[in-house]
Amino acid sequence: MKTRLSLTLIFVLTLIPFVLSSVTDATSLALRKGEDRPNILLLYADDQRNHTLGCAGHAIVKTPNIDRLAQQGVRFENAFVSTSTCWVGRACLFTGCYERKHLYRTTPGPLNPELCKSSYFALLKQAGYRTGHLGKEHVGLSQESAAAMFDVRQRIGRRPYFKKQADGSERHETQILGDWAVEFLKEQPKDQPFCLQVSFNATHAEDGDKRPGIGHYPWPKVTNGMYEGQQMPLPKLKDPAIYEAQPDFLKRSINRQRYFWRWDTPEKYQTNMRAYFRMISGIDHVVGRLVKQLEKQGLAENTVIIYTADNGYYLGDRGFAGKWTHYEQSLRVPLIVYAPHLPEAKRGSVLPQIALNSDIASTMVSLAGLPVPDAHTGRNLVPLLEGKKVADWRRDFLCEFIAVPGSIPRWEGVRDTDWVYARYYVDGADKPPFEFLHDLKNDPDQLVNLALTDKNTPALKRMRSRCDALISHIGPPMKDIGETQKSSRKKKL
Repeated sequence: MKTRLSLTLIFVLTLIPFVLSSVTDATSLALRKGEDRPNILLLYADDQRNHTLGCAGHAIVKTPNIDRLAQQGVRFENAFVSTSTCWVGRACLFTGCYERKHLYRTTPGPLNPELCKSSYFALLKQAGYRTGHLGKEHVGLSQESAAAMFDVRQRIGRRPYFKKQADGSERHETQILGDWAVEFLKEQPKDQPFCLQVSFNATHAEDGDKRPGIGHYPWPKVTNGMYEGQQMPLPKLKDPAIYEAQPDFLKRSINRQRYFWRWDTPEKYQTNMRAYFRMISGIDHVVGRLVKQLEKQGLAENTVIIYTADNGYYLGDRGFAGKWTHYEQSLRVPLIVYAPHLPEAKRGSVLPQIALNSDIASTMVSLAGLPVPDAHTGRNLVPLLEGKKVADWRRDFLCEFIAVPGSIPRWEGVRDTDWVYARYYVDGADKPPFEFLHDLKNDPDQLVNLALTDKNTPALKRMRSRCDALISHIGPPMKDIGETQKSSRKKKL
């Protein structure tokens, strides 16, 4: 059944130019005999929350090229990451798994080689795709895994964003990635499909440079002058009382430390928000470049485009910066699948179902006409893209932060359609955790922690039990993870 449904959408999610011909068959989207397997282009932003796109209703930020993908494709309004931090997001994406299963940086060594064998890159490469990863990798891979996954692998980081060129000029990393992606497309054999991931460092701040604006959020020259003079709207959750209501361990956390790098004065906030939006618009500019290149080479008629990000991002809400926590600002990300062969009635659809970053791997494998591996904990989004009703689609997911706790304690929890539960192991996994419970229907901003007001509510008991159940199906309990890390540190010593 998985294979049949996967084949159904291979023809659906093929990219054609933005001006599309009408589709006469509004019901049948089955792959016709002789159709080629689709190319896949995954565009992966850094530190971008779901709402910071024009198509998501943001009143300021300009993203016309990404907006066109959404207008003629599908946007998931409830897309999440299960762990909100850069390297875990990438490890979850590569493996199609929760952090609880791949345990990258919790156990020693590179990303689990066995799970890399069932990564979308490895499976598509084995199936004859030309595979490429360009940009921020931020995940340690063994030589064997990398060889099995990538035909083309070009890494680039920030620090600094502007790179010196051979002629002495400087070019922004975002534009360099656009250059590399264009070259990848130019070198693409005509008789072979490709899967290309472009992983931007933008919009990650330049943490080592705390000068507001171009220092902390360096933008590409192509967006110079954008948003100049515009008043940036203040965070919705800016009331100092919201910060004061946080437990002490979050008040002392890296979320609060970095708030003073970015958002703590009106002048700094306005300057950094303009710079941050210029970085997003810089990504959007590259999206436009790549679509034009696809059209120029005649590849546009058979290329899927997916746009998403590695984690959400605090833009001053709650008195915080960064990500890492259980709150919506941290877990929500954009997710767009450009599907121009959808019937007219389905173009521009906004889907309400919960989608996860780990789903993207299973979806790309399915789009290539391959069975989804049992190792994936993500799900195939193809039936939803087709407009099918999936009765057993997930209503919740495990969210967690396990490895390298630092100033954020390890935590685990469940986010479902109505509730969010999280437990933070402030004093270690052998001590009672600090719990959160939020009623999303009556308190969508998560301002009231019901776990503090009534520890015997049926909802709290149910969410605790559900968290235990999800963990038992995926990986070890927190106390065992702690022991694994202790023994790993002893071996290194």
